Amino acid sequence: MELDEAFGLVGEFGPRQRRLTAFLVLLQVFVAFQSMLILIVGAVPEYHIDQEEIPTSKEALAKHIKFANNFTSIVTEWYLIKHEAYKVSLASSLYFAGLLIGNIMFGPLSDRLGRKPVYMSGLFFDVIFGYISAFAPSYEIFAISRFFVGITNGGMSLVSFVLTQEYVGKSFWALTGSLTNVTFAVGIAVYALLGYCIREWRFLAFVSNSPGLFFLLLSFMLPESPRWLYSQGRSAEAEKVLLSIALGNGKERIAVKLKQCAGAVKKDNSASSVLNLVQHPVLRWRTVILMYIWYVCSLVYYGLTLNAGELGGNLYLNVALYGLVEIPAFPLCMFFIEKPWSGRRKSTTAFLIFAGFACIFTIFLPENTGEFFFSPTLLALYGKFTVSAAFNIIYIYTSELYPTVVRNAGLGVCSMTCRLGGILAPFVPSMKSLGPSVPFMIFGITGLSAGFLTLLLPETLNRPIAETIEDLQTPTYQILKNKKAE
Repeated sequence: MELDEAFGLVGEFGPRQRRLTAFLVLLQVFVAFQSMLILIVGAVPEYHIDQEEIPTSKEALAKHIKFANNFTSIVTEWYLIKHEAYKVSLASSLYFAGLLIGNIMFGPLSDRLGRKPVYMSGLFFDVIFGYISAFAPSYEIFAISRFFVGITNGGMSLVSFVLTQEYVGKSFWALTGSLTNVTFAVGIAVYALLGYCIREWRFLAFVSNSPGLFFLLLSFMLPESPRWLYSQGRSAEAEKVLLSIALGNGKERIAVKLKQCAGAVKKDNSASSVLNLVQHPVLRWRTVILMYIWYVCSLVYYGLTLNAGELGGNLYLNVALYGLVEIPAFPLCMFFIEKPWSGRRKSTTAFLIFAGFACIFTIFLPENTGEFFFSPTLLALYGKFTVSAAFNIIYIYTSELYPTVVRNAGLGVCSMTCRLGGILAPFVPSMKSLGPSVPFMIFGITGLSAGFLTLLLPETLNRPIAETIEDLQTPTYQILKNKKAE
C-alpha cells in the first residue's frame, strides 16, 4: 500500500500522534524563550550619569552611573550604554545570523541523516550553549554563545516542525502547523511573565533555558519520521514505526505492508541536497518564489513590529503584547485554508495583500490623530496581525509543496531568506531620512508583490503529497510548470 493509505489504516491523528504532536508543539515555548531572550536580558533601564563628561572606561563609568529600574541586564552588568550600546544589537544580530546558518545546515542534514538524530543533536547543543549564555563571564562570551544558540535553536526548531507534520496524516498538517505557531506566540507571553517575576538576568536566562533539558531527555522516546524512512527506501523500518503508532492508537491487529517507494533516494549517487532544488525545473521556480515570500513575510513582520512596538510604558506588558497580538491570526487562517474557495494559495495572497495595503494606508494618516481606529499605530498592528497569518500559512504551504526527500532542504533555504529579512528589517526605518513615508512604502510594495506572486504557486488543499522528486513528473504536480508554459 501507499504511505498515505497506511496512515489512513493506522490513524491520521490518533492518541499516539496527538501525544507526539503535543510534545513537539510545547517545545515551541522553549524556542520562543531563546528567540526573545534579548528583549528582556538586553533591556536598557533608565540611568543617570552624575557628571557632564561621559567616562570612556567601564571602571570610571561604574563610579558615576546609577541605573533606575529594579532589574539587571547585560546592559547594567557590562555598562552597554552610549558608545557601547551597539553591542546589544550586535548580540541580537549574531543570534539571527546563527538562525540563518542553522536553517542552511540542518535542513539538508536531516534530509540526508534522518530527522531524529539531527533534531536531537541540535537540541543538545542548544541547551549547552544556552547555559553558557547564562553564565558567560564577559560580553564577548555571551555574544558568541548567542550566535551558536541561533544555529542550534533555528536548525532544531526547523526539524521539529517537520516532524510534527510527518507523524500525522496530510489532512492534519494545517492543524499541527498552526498549533506550532500559536504555541510560539504564547511562549513569548510566558517569557514576559518569567521576566516580570525574575529580575536578575542570569537567573532569567538559566530558567528560560532549563526546559530544553526536560525536552531533551524526553526526546529519546520519539520515533524516526515514517515519511523520511519511506522516502529513503527503508520501508521495513517505516512499517515498524507505523505499527507502533497503530498500537498507541489502540489498533493492535492490523497489517501494514508498504510498496517500495518509487525513486527512493540512493545514498551513492542521488542523496537529497539543496542542489536538487536548483536542478529540477518545477522545484527551482517554486523555491525562488517561496524564498521571496518568506523574505517579505519576515521583513514586513519585523518592520511593523519596530514601528508598532514603540509603545512605551511597561516593558513586560509590551513583550507580552508582542506575542499575544499574533494569536487571533491563527484560528482565522485555519478557517480559510481549509475552505475549497480559498485554500492555501488564495489565503496567503489575501493576507499579504491586506498587510501591504495596511502599510500603504498608514502613509495617508496623520501621526497625531485623535481617532484610535484611524491611527497609524493601529493600522500597523492590523498589518502585523495579517502578516502573522500569512507566516503561519506559508510554513504549512511550503511543507506541502516540497517532496519528502527535499522537504527539510526546501524549508531550510526558505527559512534562510526569512532570517535575512529579519536582519535587514531594522535598517528600513532609517530610510526615513529620504522621506517619512519611505519605510512604509517599502513594506507595502513588498507585501503586495509577494501576495501576487503567490498566485503562481499551485494549490495543495486536498492534493496528494509528493514523496520523491520523481512524483513531480506526474501531471498532478506540474501545475506551476504548465502555468508558466502558457
